[in-house]
Amino acid sequence: MVKKLEKLQQSLAYQFSNLDLAQQALTHRSASKSHNERFEFLGDSLLGFIIAEALFDLYPEASEGELSRMRASLVNKASLAAIGRELQLGELLQLGAGELKSGGMERDSILADTVEALIAAIYLDGGLEACKQFVKTINARNLSTEEGSAKQKDCKTRLQELLQAQGRALPNYEVVEVSGAAHEQVFHVSCSLEFLQKKAVGIGSSKRLAEQQAAEKMLDSIEESIGEQ
Repeated sequence: MVKKLEKLQQSLAYQFSNLDLAQQALTHRSASKSHNERFEFLGDSLLGFIIAEALFDLYPEASEGELSRMRASLVNKASLAAIGRELQLGELLQLGAGELKSGGMERDSILADTVEALIAAIYLDGGLEACKQFVKTINARNLSTEEGSAKQKDCKTRLQELLQAQGRALPNYEVVEVSGAAHEQVFHVSCSLEFLQKKAVGIGSSKRLAEQQAAEKMLDSIEESIGEQ
């Protein structure tokens, strides 16, 4: 177990003062009475708070609904399991014989729960600031993706102003598909222009973000059409 804990700390880029906390965070209920379920409970709340705060700071103009959808896309089981795999938690887990045989080390639910447990362990070991740093680090790529989407916020306005300046009809936006569970929906929105007879489809964690992406793609299409003339 000592080697596992050393590898864990290297993966996390965090040194525990109390290694017992790290060990418990890695222990599934199938392996011991001293398992990580209480840690999962605390880690889930900490994760939600820290991501909410980060999104609140990143998107001062976003509505409550948009912030909620973005948070849901970052804290769902699939996202957390992906982080667990990046940290190679599967091989570090303490699992009972039954879970080992059934492939528990690769199961999304177990990996996601372990990430939450580790968040709690770091909070208990190093305090809130250390916990915030860890959560932001493991979510850096996803937060960057959301931030990139936010920078598209002016595309609809730019497209509308361009069309108005040319005396053309405004674009039509239509939701063509909504996928995912209620708390983590993904919107597919088309943007169509009569004079181009083209459609562009945007995808986002909210209708607004999907519209912005579709508008950006349509702006690119207009620029290409102008270049071909």
